[in-house]
Amino acid sequence: MTKAPMYGTATIAGRTSLHEVLARLRRHRPVFHSEAALQHSFARVLWELAPETRSRLEVPQRQSGKTEYLDLLCLGPESRTAIEFKYFTRGWAGAIGAPAEDYFLKAHGATDLARLHFVRDIARLERFCRRSNQQGLALMLTNEPSLWTPPGPGRRRTRDHDFRIHQGRKLAGTLLWAEGTYKSNTCSLRGTYPLSWEKYSEQGGVGGEFRSLAVFVSP
Repeated sequence: MTKAPMYGTATIAGRTSLHEVLARLRRHRPVFHSEAALQHSFARVLWELAPETRSRLEVPQRQSGKTEYLDLLCLGPESRTAIEFKYFTRGWAGAIGAPAEDYFLKAHGATDLARLHFVRDIARLERFCRRSNQQGLALMLTNEPSLWTPPGPGRRRTRDHDFRIHQGRKLAGTLLWAEGTYKSNTCSLRGTYPLSWEKYSEQGGVGGEFRSLAVFVSP
């Protein structure tokens, strides 16, 4: 079983750290209208920091006769990073920047499915990163505190219990949805992934705190 590189040491396409990319990104885009906007802005910042790195959106990946699409492929001179994004929001509205830009974020609601889809991204990246020079990165940005907050003591077991992604959690092995009664959602991970959330931006008001979760997948 492999262990993922730590957030602070892993680089994007071997050229610049995720910490540098997010630091510049939050200065210009503390909030996004959509996941597509996050993907585009991330690729642009990466180019600004490492112009020798090429970024390609929605890249087809052929696996066992089936085509899946990767959100972003970053191509460096010697290594590559495959990235899957998740932008999960609760309701929030505000104006940011000068001149002010209005944001109206909708509430996605189903946090259990947000967890499931994020873990599935990690599993997908394990499949995509079979080549020795390609690592993966699953990146979530959210203003939904229940995703990063550990469940309280005595809370009943939920169907997404194995898929919890709160601060301090570790993902590994075979994860069962509803204790295995819904087999199509079973997810098996090759690596071990300790989870640590980072502050992204603070906009004030209910739903104004944004945090990021990054999981690197080794080749």
